Formats: sequence, C-alpha cells, structure tokens
Amino acid sequence: MHIKGWIKITIIIILIICSIFLYSRFLGTKGIEVKEYAIVNSKIPSNFYGLKIVQISDIHYKMTTDKNDLKKIVKEINLLKPDIVLLSGDLFDTSIVYSQEDFKDITKLLKSIDYNIGKFAIKGEDDLKIKNWKTIINDSDFININDSHEFIYNGSTEPILLVGISSNYADNHIKETVDNIYKEIDMEYKFSILLMHEPDFINNIDYSKFNLILAGHSHNGQVVLPFIGGLIRDKFAKNYYKNYYDLGNTDIYISSGIGTSKYKFRFCNKPSFNLYRLRNK
Repeated sequence: MHIKGWIKITIIIILIICSIFLYSRFLGTKGIEVKEYAIVNSKIPSNFYGLKIVQISDIHYKMTTDKNDLKKIVKEINLLKPDIVLLSGDLFDTSIVYSQEDFKDITKLLKSIDYNIGKFAIKGEDDLKIKNWKTIINDSDFININDSHEFIYNGSTEPILLVGISSNYADNHIKETVDNIYKEIDMEYKFSILLMHEPDFINNIDYSKFNLILAGHSHNGQVVLPFIGGLIRDKFAKNYYKNYYDLGNTDIYISSGIGTSKYKFRFCNKPSFNLYRLRNK
C-alpha cells in the first residue's frame, strides 16, 4: 500500500507538470491582454491631456505569433483609437527564416494599425540582422526613430520630446547617442519620452533627462511563478524586467511583449501590449 501511494503521487506530479508544460506552450502564448497605465505628470502639456499611447513590443513574428494572431492584435489596438503607437523592438526573430510573403504580410498588418498623430519604431537586437527592416517600417507608415528624436505636437505649438534608441545589444552606443541627440535639440519642451529596447542600459545614461522611459526585451521574465517572479531573463534585462520601476523623477514601464524568444513558453504572463493615458493632474 505504501508503494502504491507513492506511485499515485508520482503520477499526479507528472500529470501536473505535463499540464503546465502544455498550457505554457499552447494556451499561455495565445490571446492578448491590454495593460493600461495612467501617466500622471505635471509637466505634461495641457494639450496632451488624455492622449493615448499604445506600446507594442517583442512580437518575434512566427515564433508563437502568427498572421492570424497579429490580425487580432491589430484589431484590438484599433478599437482603442490610439493617438500614438510605439514599436519598441524585436518585430522579428533571428531563429526564423522569413519569406518575402512573410514580409508582405507583416507590412500589410502593421500598416493597418490606425493612429491620430503618428507611429514610431526602433530596432531590437533580433531586428539588427533583418536587412529590409527599414523598408518594412517605412512601408508600414511607421517613422524610424533609431538613434534619433522627434518633437510631437497635438494642436498646439507646445511639443513633447520623443527619443528613440536602437538596440544596444551588439555595441554599447547609448550614452554617446543620447549625448549627441541632446546637442542637436534647440527647442524648448517640458515632457520627454525615451523609447528603448533593452532596459538595463538605462544605467549607462543620465535617465533623469527623461520623464518617461518605455522599454521591451525582458518579456517580464516570460515564465512567471508566484512569489518568485520571471524566470527567463536576458543578460540585458536582469536589473529591470518587471512591469514598472519608479526611478524618482523618471518612470520606466517595460512591456511583457507579444511573442516569445528562445523558449516557446509563457506562464502567468499572457501576450500583451501597453496602453498609456497621459494626464497632468
């Protein structure tokens, strides 16, 4: 009887592990959640009050996110009627061999994302090897802001500053790039946003220059266990990988992403994109 009891317990444990494995692979990687945040800062110009920003990140197209999945995600985004859409990197995945048909599909889908003011994109480390990334982004009506900046207006002469930094994974250029961008800026502004991919690199710059930092890359750990947190952490998302960090005068939000990288699993961490609503009080 003692042996039979242990056999039963062993079978139950195996079934639980198999169930978690199957859920994480086939159910945990599907669907979409919208994580909504209120960005409250007195420096936000009054003409940007209520502005809606959608951040999509880490699609890793064709890893676990296929054409039909992306169609549904675009539909969800368009229902929100965003003013600004930000793509914070890793649209593609280096482990996938893409066809011209894949490039056409993703261009068509990204182009169908509606917006009121603009769509902006930067590269993640997996995008660096995609030779026609720029063409796809331009043809999708996104503005490429890799290592550059844009002033964004909304019915007034008072803008907000948007700075974009390409993946810092292959070469550590972020400090020099940010310094050079600020040398070029000759306009006054009150509120600034930094769009970057790998969040750990914020420690390489004076992040107090920015009121809001939006990043990706970490997938928030991709596989999340209660009381433990995210288990899968890249070397450049070890210090900052959770949803939110308060850095004093700077807020950083990190998207959990839509797809998967390296391991095709998600647990307690459904695919998602972020919705930010700006307020000055």
